[in-house]
Amino acid sequence: MFTHTEKIRVRYGETDKMGYVYHGNYALYYEISRVELLRKLGIDYSKLEKEGIGLPVLDYNIKFIRPAYYDEIISVVVSVTQKPKVKITFNYECLNSENLLINTGNVTLVFIKLNNGKPIKCPDKISYLFENYIE
Repeated sequence: MFTHTEKIRVRYGETDKMGYVYHGNYALYYEISRVELLRKLGIDYSKLEKEGIGLPVLDYNIKFIRPAYYDEIISVVVSVTQKPKVKITFNYECLNSENLLINTGNVTLVFIKLNNGKPIKCPDKISYLFENYIE
């Protein structure tokens, strides 16, 4: 398993009338964490795109447990537990500043060729990077 934790301070504009983080903002928090996990592993998302490889979202699931609030620092823990093939799934846990679980989720991306939008096998150079962490 390969894991990364990203700390995010909740901005006022990300909250709703009840003072909770608006549920749609978690997609952005998940994306920030996912990109940083890939960067930590040595994968540059923008380089992939320049090479003609895209990773659009195929599936997004989230289960809300408790709210997060303005100015709170939340930890978004993201992990990959299976070697990527045509798809790669990222698993998430968001924790509040008291280390209590806010939500859990997962996002599945699919590798595609940008010029035609067709799915492709995970590039060997990416698959190789996960070998030390995932059996």
